Amino acid sequence: MLDTITLERLYQRVRQAIPPVEWPVFADDIAAILALKQARNAVILAHNYQTPEIYHCVADITGDSLALAREAAKTAARTIVLAGVHFMAETAKLLNPDKTVLIPDLHAGCSLAGSITAADVRLLRQRYPGVPVVSYVNTSAMVKAESDICCTSGNAKRVVESLGVSRVIMLPDEYLAQNVAAETGVEIVAWRGHCEVHERFTASEIRSLRAEHPGIVVLAHPECPPDVVAEADFAGSTAAMSNYVATKHPARVVLMTECSMSDNVALEHPETAFVRPCNLCPHMKRITLSNIRHALETMTHEVTIDPRIAVPARRAVERMLAA
Repeated sequence: MLDTITLERLYQRVRQAIPPVEWPVFADDIAAILALKQARNAVILAHNYQTPEIYHCVADITGDSLALAREAAKTAARTIVLAGVHFMAETAKLLNPDKTVLIPDLHAGCSLAGSITAADVRLLRQRYPGVPVVSYVNTSAMVKAESDICCTSGNAKRVVESLGVSRVIMLPDEYLAQNVAAETGVEIVAWRGHCEVHERFTASEIRSLRAEHPGIVVLAHPECPPDVVAEADFAGSTAAMSNYVATKHPARVVLMTECSMSDNVALEHPETAFVRPCNLCPHMKRITLSNIRHALETMTHEVTIDPRIAVPARRAVERMLAA
């Protein structure tokens, strides 16, 4: 187990987010997880929406969906624990078919991934023959297997433009598709899926924030409705938003995205004041230190993908990484 000096060093990373009285609740699990990682030759990949005690204290690799996909393809560890939602764990497995990929909670889903099926994609292909299908990574492996190429919010514009066509099917996020269409001029056939975190933000909410906090900088995720993106000062993936704060150093900022994203970026940039009218992702919050520890202790829950699905799904993801 870790010594008290190491645990205190870890606490200093998160002390602005976790009161001292709460730290002992986390410290035992953190010490156990770090020891188990060594014993299992494991790494923890944590999405930007994970809580600070996971993101800053036990994760080896952090980032948005694109960063996690890239790093998953490079890791030398034999075991990957995905502190995120199920489609992310599937993506890690697609890129590491010979490694053990664990997700701490099998019910950590995604409203976008749940909004479309492989059968839906096949029907779209019938309706729009010859039109390439761009599938957001926020989809199941079965949907990816029916797609030509994947994208993330961070590279969607580049992926669409790389196809060199005037029309694409882009699924399942309707708002991301509309925002990419506005940037590219490509005609996009969209699916009506929405992120339950980002669809709730409104343009009027941003206007109210500007009235209450003059000079505030508003950063929005491209899964937000187009009028929200239009009202914001900048729109981009979680990685792009984090980079904006790191390079622009706004005095006061609001991130129109999941709550823990603001918490994690704020810890890295104490010079910036963060206003937090955020929305929680109930699926991301199913991942806890306790069930990460349990996953490593019991080597559950292992993610498996039928090879008949994995081969075409992997091809779509690899095309995205090469685009």
